[in-house]
Order: sequence, then C-alpha cells, then structure tokens
Amino acid sequence: MTKTAIIIPARYGSSRLEGKPLIEVKGKPIIQWVYEKAQQAKLADMIIVATDDKRIYDAVKAFGGEVEMTSENHKSGSDRIREVVDRHPEISFIVNLQGDEPMIKPEAVDSVIENVKSDDNADISTLIRVLTDEEEINNPNLVKCVTDVNGYALYFSRSKIPYERNFGVATFYGHLGIYGYKREALIKMTELPQTPLEKTESLEQLRALENGMRIKTSVVDFKPVGIDTLQDLEEFKNLV
Repeated sequence: MTKTAIIIPARYGSSRLEGKPLIEVKGKPIIQWVYEKAQQAKLADMIIVATDDKRIYDAVKAFGGEVEMTSENHKSGSDRIREVVDRHPEISFIVNLQGDEPMIKPEAVDSVIENVKSDDNADISTLIRVLTDEEEINNPNLVKCVTDVNGYALYFSRSKIPYERNFGVATFYGHLGIYGYKREALIKMTELPQTPLEKTESLEQLRALENGMRIKTSVVDFKPVGIDTLQDLEEFKNLV
C-alpha cells in the first residue's frame, strides 16, 4: 500500500533564533503548532517529525506526535527527510513541511499533495503567491518564482524577476517553502551534486531545475508566517 507522508524537518540550531521549534506560544511549542496544522490536511496518511535533537524528539513524544531521530550531519532538510523515507518503503509521496511554519493552511498542504499525485509530468510541487508590495518584490530574503503558462516553474531567484523593461505587464510571485515530492524525485534530488545556480543563489530547488526536473506550482492567497526572528515570533503571538 502506498502512503503519503508529511515530514517535518526540525533542527534545534538556528543562526537567528536558536531552539525555535521548542519556543512555547500559548503553552504549546512551535513544532506542535505545525504538527497540528499538518493533522488537519485531508490527503496525508502519516505525519513524522524528523529531528537530530533529543529535546525536540522528547517534546514531540510528549504531545503524542510521531518523531524519528536523524543524523546530525545532514546539510539540508531534504537530506533529513530522505533518511526517514529510506526507512519507510510504503511512502510514495512526501510533503516537506518546514517546522517553523505554524500558520500553514491545511488546504495548502493538500494542494501540494494533489498536484504531485495527480500530475504525471510533475516531479515536485510547491506553492507561490502574488506579490504587490515593492518592498517584498525587492527583498532578497523572499524568493521569487517565474512559471510557464501551465504553472511549471521556470526559475527561482532572490532577485526581482522578471526584470521590468516594460512596466505594468508582469505578475510577481513569491515562493512558499513547502514541497511535495514523488518518492523517486526526492531520492534523485538528494543524490545529485549541488549545481552552479543552486550555489549562487543558495536555493536547493534550482538543483532540480538544472537537472531537468519539473516543479508544478499552485497559487495561494495567504501570506505565511515563518518564524526566523524574534520579530516573526512576536507577529505570530499577536495572531493566535
């Protein structure tokens, strides 16, 4: 039986907000907020937190979640997820849901799953949103995406893309860091070497594009609250 798994990579170390998965908001650690959002998705069969830290492991066990320990040596969340997938031959489709996205919409998770399961041409699926604020469009910390007419990603960049030679024509899209993978696509991607564009922009998804893999996008209408800084944390506290 093939299964669809939401896997949540969670590290304790963070250059800007150490230990953020365990920071409590209204009596619950952030990793629990994320896990409970994942539980509301309708198309997933299982949810697993993948961590390299015993404190996070214990916290997830304490609220009744599924969690697995992984190596401390992984360079990316995709590699950490791959370790878990290797232990579960029944998993055919995987959602990489970041452990610092406590406001992710369950229907958005389902959209990622639906795209990667139903589209034979898609190796990976992800989400984008329309950007209208110039500060966001020009912010290198907010990744932009351009797509073809069928919604497949052409490129991701920290730069403003496309370049406006003619104003008022382009629609700008921001990327949301959630991915759906076919099992074989995740395995292929984690075995490929880093590519020049990936190294240049520090964007792992460019490795997939440079190697001819296809990423299907869906447009959503919400702005995620990813927690990377104390300011992000305060914003989240004000929303719940």
